[in-house]
Amino acid sequence: MSFTTQTITNTKAAMPTYLAIFDLDETLIAADSASLWNNFIVTKGLAPVSLLTQEQAMMAAYTKGTLDMDSYMTATLAPLKGKSPQQIKPLVDEFITDIITPAIYQQALERIEWHRKRGDHILIISATSEHLVKPIATILGINDVIAINLEQNHGVYTGETTGILSFKEGKVERLKIWLQQQDHNYKGSYGYSDSANDLPLLNVVNKPFAVNPDPTLAMHAQMKDWTIMDWRHDNNILR
Repeated sequence: MSFTTQTITNTKAAMPTYLAIFDLDETLIAADSASLWNNFIVTKGLAPVSLLTQEQAMMAAYTKGTLDMDSYMTATLAPLKGKSPQQIKPLVDEFITDIITPAIYQQALERIEWHRKRGDHILIISATSEHLVKPIATILGINDVIAINLEQNHGVYTGETTGILSFKEGKVERLKIWLQQQDHNYKGSYGYSDSANDLPLLNVVNKPFAVNPDPTLAMHAQMKDWTIMDWRHDNNILR
């Protein structure tokens, strides 16, 4: 299956464009934003130090492709439980300014601009929570985001997620829903990611790109003759 003209076309559209889909962590930025956030909230006293040990073990499972995303989200969202988005926003703003902005790949900005000049529709699809992905997308000048949605009750976070998790095959399912809501007639699609966890997504776009790929994705990209992109960051602290 690939998002050919037939599968990504919406007949309501007036001007056909291409769709450019970017993963976020280790693709547009030289780090994992969720891991950095967890470390950040520990330093701010919002979460116990034990969260870092727990998260490290779960990220090892992510690298192996065996992560239970439901368990990961339950653990890492616990510090937000009972807090409103307004309460969290100053911390998120500080986090993005001090930690995320310096981690952005220059090549990512150039690639985004390349698509923008072509008139392509740019979309981030991430397995990180929306409270981080949306403001990060804003500083990148990207309006459209698919991320893990957080449940709220009476204006505060419950510590739970809602809807389909945008992880592995869930990214494809969420993309299908998003496409049904668009007023665009897409000619084709580009996809960018660093992780083998995104193979379901990369396998359905017309033009997949492996950005600094992990070993599994690198091998798959070589076998499929996909373009491999080598993006570098000069801040070794982020690695």
